[in-house]
This record gives sequence, structure tokens and C-alpha cells, in this order.
Amino acid sequence: MSKPAVLFVCLGNICRSPLAEAAFRAEAERIGLAVDIDSAGTGDWHAGEPPDRRAQAVARRHGADISGLRARQVTRRDFYQFTHVVALDSENLAALAALRPKDATASLSLLLDHAPGREGEAVADPYYGDQSGFETTWRDVEAGAAGLARRIAAEA
Repeated sequence: MSKPAVLFVCLGNICRSPLAEAAFRAEAERIGLAVDIDSAGTGDWHAGEPPDRRAQAVARRHGADISGLRARQVTRRDFYQFTHVVALDSENLAALAALRPKDATASLSLLLDHAPGREGEAVADPYYGDQSGFETTWRDVEAGAAGLARRIAAEA
């Protein structure tokens, strides 16, 4: 089996998916899981931009530097390059399901499906709120990242 590769996807790739990428990167490192990690958005309007300053601040508070990340739009090719494509909410999951080629090799899931008791839930979108919403989002992505990392490690 090739090395696992995980792509986290939200709408604009400047809040939730970069935070999920950071939380998953930290958890993978903590448990010694060798995995490629990236994030993208279903929309292209923030392409090339760094994560939202509030997302950067909450990541920094939790020991992660996401300032070097740049938003990009998900592509059909991602469904072959990654083993896991993980949506942050049901709307993005539906958009990804529609984009996914019939012969795609990546599994498609919702991040909080990997957090016991949170199946089917969306990661809170903090974009239109204040800084406290980013803390809530961090807790969500941390819970999903921990469960997903354990699952991938168990499959390896």
C-alpha cells in the first residue's frame, strides 16, 4: 500500500480546512503516522491567499504555524492523488461527491464522522463570527483529526 495522503476540504480553504490540516499534522506527528497532508476549498475565490488571520492566531495558540499555507481549489486529480478526501461539512461533501470521478481511488468522508458521537455533524464555520468561533472550530477539527489519524494508523 502506498503512503496515506489526506486532503481536508471546506468552502474557501482559509478557515476550517487549514485548521484541520494543522490539527491532523500535529496528531499524525504525535502518533508517528507517516502521511501526506494538504487542504483545499470547493470554491476558488481565495486561491493563493493565506489562511484568515483569526485562523492563524488560533493555530498559533495551539502550537501550529499555518501562515505559509495558501488556498487552492480542489480538483478532480485530487481524488487520485489522495487516499482520503475529507469534507468539513455536508454541503462540501455533496460538492465533492459531485466532482469525484467514477473511478476515483480516494475515500470520501466527513471529518466529524471520525469523532465518536459526532457522526454527521459539520465543523463549525467561524468565518462570519468572532475569534471565539475559531476556538470552537479548533476543538472540532482536533476531535476529527484524532479519530481519523487513529483509523488510518489502524489500517496501515
